[in-house]
Amino acid sequence: MGGLTGMLARERLVAPLITLSASVPWPSSPGTKSSIKRPLEIAAAIATMGCLVMAAAMPSDSSDTSRAAARGVPQSTALRPGRETDFGAYLGAPYHHPSDFHMVNKGGTDLTIKDVDWYTKPFENPLYYGVRIQRWLTGGRFGSMLDFTHSKVYAPLDKELHFEGTIDGKPVPATAKPRDYFNKLEWTHGHNMLTLNGMIRLPSIGILSPYVGAGAGLSFPHSEIYPKNAPSRTYEYQYTGPAGQALFGLEFRLPTGSVFVEYKYTTSDYWGPLTGRDGTWYPIDMWRQFSRWWSGEEPPHGWAGAKLDSHQVIGGFLTRFVPKTAAAN
Repeated sequence: MGGLTGMLARERLVAPLITLSASVPWPSSPGTKSSIKRPLEIAAAIATMGCLVMAAAMPSDSSDTSRAAARGVPQSTALRPGRETDFGAYLGAPYHHPSDFHMVNKGGTDLTIKDVDWYTKPFENPLYYGVRIQRWLTGGRFGSMLDFTHSKVYAPLDKELHFEGTIDGKPVPATAKPRDYFNKLEWTHGHNMLTLNGMIRLPSIGILSPYVGAGAGLSFPHSEIYPKNAPSRTYEYQYTGPAGQALFGLEFRLPTGSVFVEYKYTTSDYWGPLTGRDGTWYPIDMWRQFSRWWSGEEPPHGWAGAKLDSHQVIGGFLTRFVPKTAAAN
């Protein structure tokens, strides 16, 4: 009966949120401006995300604590963090700092687009999401985390921006729209970052457990770049450079899991080949890129990239696994 009650509670909570989410879409482009409407849309979308992940982490039964104790997990786990392994997932919303986009090739192209106002659509398919695994050491104060983030980055193709340099040996105008020179300029099937992080848990207040962390890793975006002077697009997964992040979060510890909210700052330095090919599967794309690098083959359409610095607010849930020996602590 307890499991049925929990399921009905979830349905009652989630059903109206789905309707709200559908009625309050994320802005489709930076050209939609309203001093009141956009903040309300963002707030509603973030509130929807937070309620959904909290519903996913709700205990399904009032006897969860008793069952956890029967498995050897101490009842004090929620109030007294210790040695544990956590698996989690999250949704979120990023803000990307404006930055320069640079493209070069041997055909006389050396182009810079200044201060591109990158934007995102975190609640449209493909969603902004992330998954992580955390390992906390005995005492629960120090730990590590492997964190994968799937974000998105779009260039505003119809906005007037400052241009510098040449395309096919010809000077570009001082101002132009990216659409004048690109059919596509985005990383939307993944501004993907994989980082290994060190974690420190700060003193807890009841079930509220704050933490901080920082780490570094690699960027593996799905590049979608199609210059109008190129015969074909580059549409594939690529390794483009290092990535790093710093974070601060609040974990609300429940009997067998947690919900959390977190701010993190990420930085990625993209510089990828313009191959002019449609990729397939991630491992195959990575193998082809490695093979080209190993053979010394230059990409046919040159190179392109940007430095992407982002503020990100996320919310998610964790499933906790505590070794039975922890009961002796």
